Amino acid sequence: MPQPQIVDSHCHLDFPDFDGEHAEIVARAVEAGVTRMVTICTRLHNEPQVRAIAETFDPVFYAAGIHPMRAGEEPLIAVDRLVALAGHPKFVGIGETGLDYHYTADSAARQQESLHIHIEAARRTGLPLIIHARDADDDMARILSEEHAAGAFSCVMHCFSSGAGLARTALDLGFYLSMSGIAAFPRSSELREIFAAAPLDRILVETDAPYLAPPPHRGKRNEPAYAALTARVGAEVFGLDYAGFAARTSANFDRLFAKAAAWEKPR
Repeated sequence: MPQPQIVDSHCHLDFPDFDGEHAEIVARAVEAGVTRMVTICTRLHNEPQVRAIAETFDPVFYAAGIHPMRAGEEPLIAVDRLVALAGHPKFVGIGETGLDYHYTADSAARQQESLHIHIEAARRTGLPLIIHARDADDDMARILSEEHAAGAFSCVMHCFSSGAGLARTALDLGFYLSMSGIAAFPRSSELREIFAAAPLDRILVETDAPYLAPPPHRGKRNEPAYAALTARVGAEVFGLDYAGFAARTSANFDRLFAKAAAWEKPR
């Protein structure tokens, strides 16, 4: 019986944790049934390295933006530059961007300015916005609602671990929630309840590798292969068998990341 196929919708393969191991990391992912990965650029000066990884490995796609925790130290990017980067055939999303007030609340105004730029790029390109939100639920809900009312765009709330209120706002706007290893932690029962209350057709799976490895690897380096472990927990949350959950979340990925779904290897 063929291995169920799953997608790691968010990882960071350019991080030093994976230096010199990309071929092995991708091979282990594919062996585990993780047949596609989106590696995320968080600092624009690293975009060439991230792009090179996506160009080297057929299962790997990429996105680029300025992480909110870097917004205070990085130059703001112009919308036109993000739009230009999106012309690459394997560039499939805008971000990650968002708001993080946990460690970097002092740059909140700059983070919001950067977020608005990324939202406009998502509108212009039609690519999904990839949102990081931490300890900023009220501002995030307000900005996403106001911006969506001003002009629609698609979006995934990456590594969702915020409150039920932000989840409801995102879902009401037609956005997606992505389940990371946090949802598999034993003490994350409230988060699992938030996911269980969401429509199954708005759920994605990710690793955020090298961070947030699910059990039994918690505390160790995460990698895309472990998306399958989080997905098994997700299947339990939604009362499905693993194959069914893998199929549904993969279809969700194809719907949101339509450019990745349509990509064909050059002959």
